[in-house]
Parts: sequence; structure tokens; C-alpha cells
Amino acid sequence: MKIYFAGSIRGGREKVEDYKKIIKILSEYGTVLTEHIADETILSVGEKHITDEEIYERDIAWLDESDIVIAEVTVTSLGVGYEIGYAEAKGKKILCLFHMIDGGATRTSAMVSGNKNLTMIMYTTFEELEIQLSKQMEVL
Repeated sequence: MKIYFAGSIRGGREKVEDYKKIIKILSEYGTVLTEHIADETILSVGEKHITDEEIYERDIAWLDESDIVIAEVTVTSLGVGYEIGYAEAKGKKILCLFHMIDGGATRTSAMVSGNKNLTMIMYTTFEELEIQLSKQMEVL
């Protein structure tokens, strides 16, 4: 299985340590095409060694190649939102992960949480996330 993992880069890198843990979990189910999302050297200014056009073309190719898109949506990101919309238009299965770190006071976009074409996974611990991901991946 080819997994496209989406997480914030230019929207903020405060979840990069969490992205590492999530990618490790996802690697048990297949190939994560976007492991660079967890690269600590990529700051919120983005990837410096390639152009924005190259990033777009690469990421669209990976989205097209993927069997599933899994997006961590706790940190608001225009790019992640775009990737979710693109994947939905292509008929991809999409899981959105939201870390309820403040007891649920912070909420994700209604365009994500209200979309019946997406599966939303709300979690408070990584153990909980791992269990919920396992259940979702079993039905693929």
C-alpha cells in the first residue's frame, strides 16, 4: 500500500515530532511516500533545495500514486487542505487525524470535520491513535 501522509510545513512545524511517530505507525501498513514531512531540517519556510513548482509537481505525482491519504490536520495548513481536496476529487480514501491536545477546545475546519467523504480520527494519545488507525487500515 502507498500512503500519502500530509502534515503542515509552511503553516507551522510545531507537530514535527508527532509526524515522526505517525509515520512510524503508518510504515507498518505500507510505504509512506512523504516521509520528508517529519524531517526536522525542513522549517516553516519550506524545502529550500527545490522550487515551489517542483514541490507541487512532486506532491501531485505522489497523491496520484497513493492508495490512501492520511492528513494530520491539528495545525492549520493551506497545503494540507489543498491536498485533501485534490485527493477527494480523485476519489481517494482519506483519513484526517486531529490531536485533541487541549481537551477539545481547539477545533479543526468545518470543511474537514463536516465532510462525510472523509474519515475523521480524533485522538488524545498516540496509543489511542494507533488503535484507531489499525481499525481503519484493516478495512482497506
